[in-house]
Amino acid sequence: MGISHNVYKVYTDGACANNQAPGGQPGGWACCFKDGEAYSGAEAQTTNNRMEMTAVIEALKHTPKEAHVSIYSDSAYVINAFKQNWFAGWEKRGWKNSKGQPVENQDLWRWMLRLTGERKVEWFKVKGHSGEPLNEMVDRMAVQAMEELRRKL
Repeated sequence: MGISHNVYKVYTDGACANNQAPGGQPGGWACCFKDGEAYSGAEAQTTNNRMEMTAVIEALKHTPKEAHVSIYSDSAYVINAFKQNWFAGWEKRGWKNSKGQPVENQDLWRWMLRLTGERKVEWFKVKGHSGEPLNEMVDRMAVQAMEELRRKL
């Protein structure tokens, strides 16, 4: 398979019923590509960070291997992990954080690492609720997915 020269620009966001609460809260995620493709979903028991990560995973799953992908997110948690290469320390310590505790959300981090390893990914931090149209759209989509699930629970 040849190298894809396609560049995918995608905005991602997650939402949770209570951002400060531990797991167990309804949450939603969304991703929207610059070309207009968009995806969203929800989970009944989750955290905001897991929804932010799921949005990125879903975005990457909708791009081919070898693609160039620009991820735009308002999640410092996700962006900093990649820009500051938190993984190197985690892996060296056997997936333990600097306090010697197991890294939270390892399942999703490992999945993201696999997907990003198969693509050329650039990370861009955007300010949330700052008027950037696609960032505002994924925020609304994530909240809507969460609310639709909450109505069913």
